[in-house]
Amino acid sequence: MYKRAEYQIIKSRLEEPRRFIQVLMGPRQVGKSTVVKQVLQDYEGEYLFFSADNVPATNSAWISDCWSSVRRLMIAKELTSIVLVIDEIQKIANWSEVVKKEWDHDSFHEIGIKVLLLGSSRVLLEKGLSESLSGRFEEIRMTHWSYPEMKDCFGFTLDQYLFFGSYPGAAPLIKDEDRYQQYIQSSIIDATINKDILMDTPIGKPALLRQTFELAAAYSGQILSLNKMLGSLQDAGNTTTLAGYINLLNESALLCGLQKFSMDTARRKASIPKFQVYNNALKTVLNPLTFEQALLDRKAWGHLFESGIGAYIVSQSFAHRFEVYYWRERNDEVDFILKKKGTVVAIEVKSNAEKNTAGLSKFKEMFHPTEALVVGDGGFPVEEFLSLDLRKLF
Repeated sequence: MYKRAEYQIIKSRLEEPRRFIQVLMGPRQVGKSTVVKQVLQDYEGEYLFFSADNVPATNSAWISDCWSSVRRLMIAKELTSIVLVIDEIQKIANWSEVVKKEWDHDSFHEIGIKVLLLGSSRVLLEKGLSESLSGRFEEIRMTHWSYPEMKDCFGFTLDQYLFFGSYPGAAPLIKDEDRYQQYIQSSIIDATINKDILMDTPIGKPALLRQTFELAAAYSGQILSLNKMLGSLQDAGNTTTLAGYINLLNESALLCGLQKFSMDTARRKASIPKFQVYNNALKTVLNPLTFEQALLDRKAWGHLFESGIGAYIVSQSFAHRFEVYYWRERNDEVDFILKKKGTVVAIEVKSNAEKNTAGLSKFKEMFHPTEALVVGDGGFPVEEFLSLDLRKLF
């Protein structure tokens, strides 16, 4: 079975002496549970695995019961160390408070229970971690599959990766596009909105949240003002409501609204957003064109191409903790600006020979970035860029 890079990270952390709670977080359907099961199969020590999938949200005592089971096993087998794994931990109300209590109990009594927690709702996990577990945990961030991974595991071509995205569960379905679309809609979009967002966040207009996602995803890779969005949505309320919904969609790893790059923080926050999905499947599932039709439609493919490159960039930004912006000044524009600890990298995506890159030259004059790349036609080869560890640009 294919092993992602996170396999080695998780394995090495579990083999270390007990020090921190390990938290594996990432979007739905990227293989978090699978990679943990792979690690546990090869792990030489004892472990117990629990899933909160079918546990009532109010039953926080269930977590303590899991801990008790592990402690009893340690006593019965006279173990000095054991691994406790809890999947979908964020589904339990007040989970972080219970985990803190049990972890601190073990620390005080020098009980060697190593803990690995998994969750698909970034917003619920980070809320619990910041509220109760400060100083007690390490994050392992797992994100969408890259082009080399989809190529090695499923034989994807570059065009297939750009159109169908990179959900491993959908990969075997791409020959039947109706089936593929049903999977993305039900297992990714519906599950994320209905379970990860609506179950925990009071939303006054759930239908509007869904419409906001669909419109923003359709415009992935493009700049669209919230005021223009208001004119296209029914019962839209105001721009503050839309901005709040976009923030929730970002925290749930569906899509984000990139801000305009500026040295002035106030101007940046007031800028018109450039929408970007985290996985291109989320854009193409709403596209009326089939794969073959999209390849023949030059304009449509140009939008898909730029969105696909952007999806890789924003997914990497989550995993490796750097910021992503766009830049535009009058007629000059740069598709993506990457920033980490004061280092700035400018990336222009060139989907065809006619696309002008004058904006990149203008940006270089004004801001002097560390790196300035053209990705695509006549520039950095797309396959190489999608195989690049973007941390190396900083």
